[in-house]
Amino acid sequence: MADACTLTIAQAHKKLKAKELTATELTQSCIDRIENVDGVLNAVVHKNFDRALEQAKKIDSAGKFDHPLSGIPFLVKDNFCEKDTPSTGCSNILRDKEYLPPFESTSTKRLKSAGAISLGKTNTDEFTMGASTETSCFGVTKNPWDTTRVAGGSSGGSAAGVGSDECIFAVGSDTGGSIRQPAGFCAMVGMRPTYGRTSRFGVMSMASSLDTIGPICKTTEDTALVMNTLAGHDPLDSTTGVIDVPDYSKALTGDVKGLKVGLPKEYFIDGMDPEVEKAVRDSAKQMESMGATIVDISLPHTEYAVATYYVICPSEVSSNMARYDGIRYGHTAKDPEDLVDYYHKVRTEGFGDEVKRRIMIGTYALSAGYYDAFYRQAQKVRTLIVNDFKEAYKSVDVILTPTYPTPAFVVGALDGDPIAMYLQDIFLVAQGLSGMPGITVPCGFCSNNLPIGLHLSGPHWSEELLLKVAHAYEQATEWSEKKPSI
Repeated sequence: MADACTLTIAQAHKKLKAKELTATELTQSCIDRIENVDGVLNAVVHKNFDRALEQAKKIDSAGKFDHPLSGIPFLVKDNFCEKDTPSTGCSNILRDKEYLPPFESTSTKRLKSAGAISLGKTNTDEFTMGASTETSCFGVTKNPWDTTRVAGGSSGGSAAGVGSDECIFAVGSDTGGSIRQPAGFCAMVGMRPTYGRTSRFGVMSMASSLDTIGPICKTTEDTALVMNTLAGHDPLDSTTGVIDVPDYSKALTGDVKGLKVGLPKEYFIDGMDPEVEKAVRDSAKQMESMGATIVDISLPHTEYAVATYYVICPSEVSSNMARYDGIRYGHTAKDPEDLVDYYHKVRTEGFGDEVKRRIMIGTYALSAGYYDAFYRQAQKVRTLIVNDFKEAYKSVDVILTPTYPTPAFVVGALDGDPIAMYLQDIFLVAQGLSGMPGITVPCGFCSNNLPIGLHLSGPHWSEELLLKVAHAYEQATEWSEKKPSI
């Protein structure tokens, strides 16, 4: 079945269970698709094809497809550790020696235990630092809707991989929008769960108080199925919540009657693409026609979110990147004069410009004499942003906003302008700072056929509600049915 790669998880599971399709055929279809289109997209940086086919044959032999993910091929972002599989964070500091972890991340372990089949690793901005997957040591990932444009970042490889049918679903990480922005750019569904809902164990840390693990899928239904497996307390990650995980699939009722949907004025700004604004406002009208009530709200500290994020995030980067010193693993330097020179050479040769930039900013913000002026102040503003959301959720159930101010930009358009790149996450960093969940779904296309994303956010632990609302909107529209022509 050559076109099996185009199926959703739910569709593939139905065919596998009815013996109309085998896991081997499904896996081979995805592999063939990768071989056919990834030379253009550059979404997959490490391939596990032989191992994937071997696993698929074992699943077929067992003949049991009781779990919705059994026999389903997926891709995972290259900051996840998979045992004995190259895991490089798309950085030369690990690529140089092709780092092979001796252990498995909790997320990939849970997926594989359910029978999902790993096809390999997807491209990402180096150590997830970026909003376009242009800082990867493997080169930029292209958008399947227009290969002159970026797929977004930092989970750009995961979003492009799902969007081009190279896999049935993918997993990524979201610090300040890194699942939701590329999912939106590629017309996919991307979810950032509540901080602590999914385990970060075995995932390379960028900013530990912000990083969150989540899925990128073709539909909201698929997102619920993957979340059922990913979510839950992990003894190996003390930041995961000891809180029951509902069956997210049962929330997909298609009903939003009586729900109050907030529309914050701060998210419709000057310079925003008019087609994006129209599509999002039309989405609000669609929600209203389905029985929801649209409520105008204010999140007054939104204007400080990006500045706050880019003090806190680099500060945590500065701490987390200290482990990459070339002593225990990774890149090694030749002919150093002494230990200090060795460290200097390893990190100069191994890290790219954006990683170096964030280390320097973070180290400065944390240094004696500046800690109170920058880092402590940023944490205070972070609290104000959290309080804005908490206050808003007293009067509304969910908040509806654009995923980004403009559609996917041309590759190289923001080279040399890191501030403009940082502003790509202007509508998404607040959820990262607050630890609250968010989900993006397609809500239209620009006149040049580039996808437009609709973003929904909710209170802590409200994934069930967000999936319900996103699914209802998805069922009432046809945007998720469109496919790129690549």
